[in-house]
Amino acid sequence: MHPSIPSPAARLAAAPRPVPRVFLALALGLSLALGSALDVSARGAPESFADLAEQISPSVVNITTSAMVAAPTDGGPMVPEGSPFEDFFRDFMNPEGGPGGPSEPRRSEALGSGFVISEDGYIVTNNHVIEGADEIEIEFFSGDRLKAEIVGKDPKTDIALLKVTSDEPLPYVQFGNSDLMRVGDWVMAMGNPLGQGFSVSAGIVSARGRELSGTYDDYIQTDAAINRGNSGGPLFNMDGQVIGVNTAILSPNGGSIGIGFSMASNVVTKVVDQLREFGETRRGWLGVRIQDVTPDVAEAMGLTEAAGALVTDVPEGPARDAGMQAGDVITTFDGTAIASSRDLTRQVADSPVGSAVPVVVLRDGKSTTLSVTLGRREEAEAEEAVPAAAEAPAEPQNLELLGLTLAPVTPEIAQQLGLPDGSEGLAVTAVDAASEAYGKGLREGDVITEAGQQPVARLQDLEDRVTEAREAGRKSLLLLVRRAGDPRFVALSIEEGAAEQ
Repeated sequence: MHPSIPSPAARLAAAPRPVPRVFLALALGLSLALGSALDVSARGAPESFADLAEQISPSVVNITTSAMVAAPTDGGPMVPEGSPFEDFFRDFMNPEGGPGGPSEPRRSEALGSGFVISEDGYIVTNNHVIEGADEIEIEFFSGDRLKAEIVGKDPKTDIALLKVTSDEPLPYVQFGNSDLMRVGDWVMAMGNPLGQGFSVSAGIVSARGRELSGTYDDYIQTDAAINRGNSGGPLFNMDGQVIGVNTAILSPNGGSIGIGFSMASNVVTKVVDQLREFGETRRGWLGVRIQDVTPDVAEAMGLTEAAGALVTDVPEGPARDAGMQAGDVITTFDGTAIASSRDLTRQVADSPVGSAVPVVVLRDGKSTTLSVTLGRREEAEAEEAVPAAAEAPAEPQNLELLGLTLAPVTPEIAQQLGLPDGSEGLAVTAVDAASEAYGKGLREGDVITEAGQQPVARLQDLEDRVTEAREAGRKSLLLLVRRAGDPRFVALSIEEGAAEQ
């Protein structure tokens, strides 16, 4: 055979082998899947935010507030704690760092942000931006300046509504649906950071449903840069809709570290609508004190799941009129399932004052529907008296049980704790720091009024409840504990080993 001509076997080995059809199909499918993922990524990451910024910038405003603050007799500023003017006085009242300071009243200024929501001049911002101000000036993106008046404010959500009068229609933005925002979605913040003027920052939604300190908190967390002066500014989605109001940052140094919080627009819009119509908020009021149903509380009550809002007290009000009782577990409010006390608080607040709503409760293992005519929360809070502060009683220790040292409530103890005349229960005189009771927050001065959802007035009453629960096979006992008149349920383990600790 000629050496330059390969043999048939060599030609067969060198020839390209056909690719199996199955492999081709898999490779093609993988290619399409990767291509689709890349397309989604490309759509999700905008090439530029410039067009969006240009579109919505005219609706964002800078806010300057000022107030006269009286000089104190000791030379330091008379500024309420938490005031937006605290930083001003700390930094500038005594710039030389020496003792003393101006003895004359002086005008202070603070900066913030906001945004226009209607062409006739309604502007949304944070309440803390304008709190205490006697003059408010709005600077628009065009450079125009107008004086603003306060329409209404809501400290509970830190939202305020302002109004300016303009000869020309003002550019404005609309609210979007914050419930549609997902973790990872792009957002853009605008405002007046550190008083430097109009500024834009972009990032993503880092988390949803954050709570800080308020009853109605529903914050969107974002890593878009938010600094001092951004308060009250808008957080936009990529359609140019406001889905949050920039309110707070988490920072060890006062600057942005990528943890900012914006109050969700679906909370803000309800507040703004009421402020616009009434000049104040008008939230529904059920008239109960509540807490979450924890797994140990559910076990102590014989519930199948840890869900709902547990009623700890029913003072005079709509719920009492409807027949609600302490120990009821609210599972449904006006047709909406209640998973936690927070759910109930929001549902009630969003309901119209004076409306009659069905409320489903679990009582003694049975479901009962009550019809409650809601009152107004703001009126109820105005009438509510502040309970006296509790102080630890100095009575002799009579019983040690469940990590607690207990004594029956006497008239003297009742007076010390600010309890009504004739009050009964067991006063906590000491708590073992290593006990479960201490870990769940029980302290000296607390009063146990119920155990196993039955009243307790004598030490023997509590011992009997513990015995009954153990005989019934329960692992824990539900206690109703009052502190300064404020009740809550606590479930403590009654297993033999736990009881001896």
